[in-house]
Amino acid sequence: RLVISTPVTVVSGLAAAARRGILVKGGLYLEQGRHLKSVALDKTGTLTHGRPSLTDVVPLRGQPREEVLRIAASIDALSEHPVASAIVASYNQPHAQVGKFEAIPGRGVKGNVDGDVYYVGNHRLIKELGLSTLEIETQLDALENEAKTVVLLATDQQVLALLAVADTVRDTSRQAIAELKSLGIEPVMLTGDNSKTAQAVAAQVGITDAKGELLPQDKLLAIEGLLARGPVGMVGDGINDAP
Repeated sequence: RLVISTPVTVVSGLAAAARRGILVKGGLYLEQGRHLKSVALDKTGTLTHGRPSLTDVVPLRGQPREEVLRIAASIDALSEHPVASAIVASYNQPHAQVGKFEAIPGRGVKGNVDGDVYYVGNHRLIKELGLSTLEIETQLDALENEAKTVVLLATDQQVLALLAVADTVRDTSRQAIAELKSLGIEPVMLTGDNSKTAQAVAAQVGITDAKGELLPQDKLLAIEGLLARGPVGMVGDGINDAP
């Protein structure tokens, strides 16, 4: 009787999870869930709604706001990142033709507009291009302290503008984190977003261990570190979460 009931129980569990939008690879993984010690969570689109909206456009070189948005939105229209979608949604004029588009994982995107190469990327990308200045750092800090995510429009020579977007935390995130803790599972945030915004969102949902500015390989290293405590779950929906 036990031999017969076990497969039925497993199938029922898999079906119950599927009805809630959770796909479990098989009975073995369903059974192992109770051994989880940590769950790592992405921020954008997981703990937050993933539908950020543009809040600030700060031109630095005298370009009109509409021109900054035209270039940034035209390039970001070829990206699937939620931050890019927020910038595209804020510009309702015809887009420019973009050539040689390239996604730079964990950093941003680049493309040719009107014969010039432009980057739309995060702080890490700007530093790697050698374009960071005290003025830019000061403005970045001010926006990030407001829990905003900032991307920068730049050429190879200079940063042209800062664009800030803000996301909202899902209503269910705080409850989910509290329930994980009640089960003895430690929640950890792993995000590619800046550390200040990561800490602000983590505080809202009740997470004490939040790591920001992570590339895909950095998330993988963080998971490997958590494995020292025991089995780890990972929740995320972006390219930075795939490894």
